[in-house]
Amino acid sequence: MKFKNFIFISLFIFISSCVGYSSTGLLGTGVSIAMDPRTIGTQIDDSLMQKNLRAKLILMDKGYLISVKTKVLDGRIFITGKVDTVEEKLKITKLGWEIKGARSVKNDLKIKEKFNFKQTAKDVLITSQLRTAFITNKKIKAANYDIDTYKKIIYVYGISQDEKERAEVINEAKQVLDVKDVVTSIFLVEDLRVVKN
Repeated sequence: MKFKNFIFISLFIFISSCVGYSSTGLLGTGVSIAMDPRTIGTQIDDSLMQKNLRAKLILMDKGYLISVKTKVLDGRIFITGKVDTVEEKLKITKLGWEIKGARSVKNDLKIKEKFNFKQTAKDVLITSQLRTAFITNKKIKAANYDIDTYKKIIYVYGISQDEKERAEVINEAKQVLDVKDVVTSIFLVEDLRVVKN
């Protein structure tokens, strides 16, 4: 019986990770280019900033490529994931500020703890449930949002067309079972520096 449960959970994690990846935009910012209100130039700038930051993380040679996730939206850098020490967290924040064009750096890195398969599976389930809720909600353009979950805290990044859509996104996130908190970095189209005409 336990073996069947293990196979089911492993398959679920594999499928969930595939679903999340397919919604990532072409330029890697987690926002679909077709629906993205930013100009192509801003999208390219954000993509280059993200790639520069990823390259710097790789050069640090600490396995950050897997444990640290970065997103850039309109020159604003978001960092999530896990590191070993507080010093590493500060070092990565400094790296973010060194990226040319950075308007702000939000560091939500957590200090690593002992691996907990049950907690990790729960976080994957929460992310999958919220992604599904976004896709099925006609008031939300699901492709414009990226979701991370760590220890039952949901982190949502993206661009909303208006305040109603942003409120709907937050509402959906708060309705997911077992969620401790929802941390959002959602910008309105009107907040962006340059928008498509």
